[in-house]
Amino acid sequence: MGELKVAWSRELPSEPSSVSIIKDAAGRYFVSFVVETTDEPLSECDTEVGIDLGLATFAVLSDGKVIESPRFFRRAERRLRRAQQNLSRKDKGSKNRAKARLEVVRAHARVADARSEWAHKHSTAIIRENQAVFVEDLCVKGVARTRLAKSVHDAGWGMFTRMLEEKAARYGRVLVKVDRWFPSSQLCSACGRVDGSKPLSVREWTCRGCGVVHDRDVNAARNILAAGRAEGRNACGEMVSLPV
Repeated sequence: MGELKVAWSRELPSEPSSVSIIKDAAGRYFVSFVVETTDEPLSECDTEVGIDLGLATFAVLSDGKVIESPRFFRRAERRLRRAQQNLSRKDKGSKNRAKARLEVVRAHARVADARSEWAHKHSTAIIRENQAVFVEDLCVKGVARTRLAKSVHDAGWGMFTRMLEEKAARYGRVLVKVDRWFPSSQLCSACGRVDGSKPLSVREWTCRGCGVVHDRDVNAARNILAAGRAEGRNACGEMVSLPV
């Protein structure tokens, strides 16, 4: 393998018990160490947040904060297409085809790395700032079978929620997944009235019960927060019912 230039991502907390060297499809080497470490829980805080995931905007939080969708694949789509077209023109078995294939793999790796880094950054911030986090238990595989498949895969909902779950367990936070059939977009977060389903083009609506004007995504995030709190209390044995 020869000598490799090493870029350390962090200092090792203790002496490693084993070391693994991994080479990925893009020809990059990664060194993985097994070390003994203790993760101290974060200090408790009194804030909780509900998260409504989407495609137009990646996420809207119950406190009104909006996380814009980075759309890494969409932004790199032209470059990826050119690399794929260049690969298709090369003769099978040739060295030029091997080089072109490597360029395609590296282009996809850059997109995946950027998406992963972005998800780590935002999931860490959410876990640090909130004692409890509530999200919908989305069926990503089901949505990915629709005409929105490319956008769904580009958003990376599954990876983001998995990171939230892992970091919550590591740092002593609470993560609750709300039932995917909960009508978060149909329910008025002010009076609890179910106002009926609405097409995705409707971004703002007025409750016919109390007259409150709702932003679709913020209202859904607030409903997810309320439903998650109810489910969390119910798990502790209290009699709690969701608003209808």
